[in-house]
Amino acid sequence: MRILKHRWLDEADVRRALDDAALQRLEQRVAASERRHSGEIRLCVEAGLPLSYLWQRLSARNRAIALFGKLRVWDTEHNNGVLIYLLLAERAIEIVADRGIDRHVGPDQWQQLLAPMRQAFAAGRFEDGLNQAVDMLDALLVKHFPLAQGQNNPNELSDHIDLR
Repeated sequence: MRILKHRWLDEADVRRALDDAALQRLEQRVAASERRHSGEIRLCVEAGLPLSYLWQRLSARNRAIALFGKLRVWDTEHNNGVLIYLLLAERAIEIVADRGIDRHVGPDQWQQLLAPMRQAFAAGRFEDGLNQAVDMLDALLVKHFPLAQGQNNPNELSDHIDLR
């Protein structure tokens, strides 16, 4: 059944969950957040896992870790990139953080961040859940990687939401 669920959904389902206006609002929210700290936030929304992941019975977490590398979220000056991954087929959310931010945030704190997002996704409120994720990460990144007055902060990663 898992294979059918993942193969049934495609990018059109992603577009129904997050229309163009929602995507634009989320991208603007990420950009606004990144003006407050030196961290980088990437959002990725995928309809279903690739068939190779399904055959190997890999999880959403495995896919998020692979996309963390593929999207080069690890490639930031301060090692403070964070990937927020949403898998529609399972309404699963994963956060993968680079070692710079991960050393400041413990596993329990990451789980606390995930709980309200999971509730929003279970209810089909995808934009709300992703907004919550960006806001929560913004607070963490401002706390641990604030920008000094007048500090230049180049945008190291695209703010565009990766849709799959």
